[in-house]
Amino acid sequence: MLIKDIHLIDGTGNEVMHNVDVKIKNGTISEIGQNLHDTDVIEGNGQYLLPGMIDSHVHIMLEMAPLESKFSTPFSYNFYKAMDYLKRTVDAGVTTVRDALGADLGIKEAVNDGLILGPRLQISINALTITGGHGDSYTKSGIQLPILQDGYPGMPNGICDGVEEVRKKAREMLRAGADVLKVHATGGVTSATDHPDYTQFSVEELKVIVQEAKFRNNRKVMAHAQGLEGVKQCIEAGIHSIEHGIYLDDEACQLMKEKDMYLVPTLLAPLSVIEFATELGMSQNSINKSKQVMQDHINSFKKAHQDGVKIAMGTDAGVFKHGTNLRELELMVEHGMTEMEAIVSSTKTAAECLGYDTELGTIEVGKKADFILLDQNPLDNISVLKDPNRIKIVAIEGNIVKDIRS
Repeated sequence: MLIKDIHLIDGTGNEVMHNVDVKIKNGTISEIGQNLHDTDVIEGNGQYLLPGMIDSHVHIMLEMAPLESKFSTPFSYNFYKAMDYLKRTVDAGVTTVRDALGADLGIKEAVNDGLILGPRLQISINALTITGGHGDSYTKSGIQLPILQDGYPGMPNGICDGVEEVRKKAREMLRAGADVLKVHATGGVTSATDHPDYTQFSVEELKVIVQEAKFRNNRKVMAHAQGLEGVKQCIEAGIHSIEHGIYLDDEACQLMKEKDMYLVPTLLAPLSVIEFATELGMSQNSINKSKQVMQDHINSFKKAHQDGVKIAMGTDAGVFKHGTNLRELELMVEHGMTEMEAIVSSTKTAAECLGYDTELGTIEVGKKADFILLDQNPLDNISVLKDPNRIKIVAIEGNIVKDIRS
């Protein structure tokens, strides 16, 4: 395949390459230049080619809905709904995701084998959480109202307390096929019985999770960590990426930078909880907490960006509607990033965070041919990326999975 006459934003942060051709062979980028030749040609006509976007934090098996809808939906129906979530994600220009709990090995293999259309999946299976923590579905009424139905084959329940329970649960997730381990190190906005600032797990427990992940082919740990104390415990324990990071200070940012850690801010999550509260069936408790943390979340993002912390784009899609992922880039620009920095956060930096940087994240010779084609320049207006109708072509490893050229 040859894509002729495009403006190339290669995801590295380099200047735009104008009026170039990109040649693809066996799903890999084989040549970038001018006046290239091939029999299978896509005419770019001066449109903009970018790497496929990477979302470092999604929940592909979930989409928040009112309780009545959850209770009236058969368990297996959720897998068919996930097929739609996967397609919407691809249509939005996202070709790789890291699932932060909910997707099991079956979903990943179904995508890999071409049974269903979806982005490349890195999965965590389920999150480790303490009794009464962010992943515990216990409510004040004493009724369990799980966001995620777990405990079925391939999806272990994540509740664990104490070093040895934590060690065993980490091993269960790895046995079930986890590419990365996920831990709830603090409370959260959607929790029924805790607060984002509440600390969960001890440093010793967190270190065990990191240790077990390292033993299994040097895998990483991602931590839902919103409160400052919980973030600092994650830093001490050797966690790879901080998810959300609502309450950060200068010390935390400096330590994250020194330890080469990543922040996945998910600015879209609390905003969407508020904007779509009725449609998503959000509790008043979650709405109130989202409003409470909103400005602190923005301030922490700004601080991390200014201090040079590596920021990988992630959204928390599933807490809100799938397919709206790239609105996150607009928020990043609104709160201090340049348009190019926002794009790099969703390409090169996100690929590094997921450990895919030798094969994905940039348009370079030898990399897999994941790309999107836009009809407008996102460096002039980053918001064009949030509109799937502006994304004319999406390809994964050279296979075109979306084409809406007129």
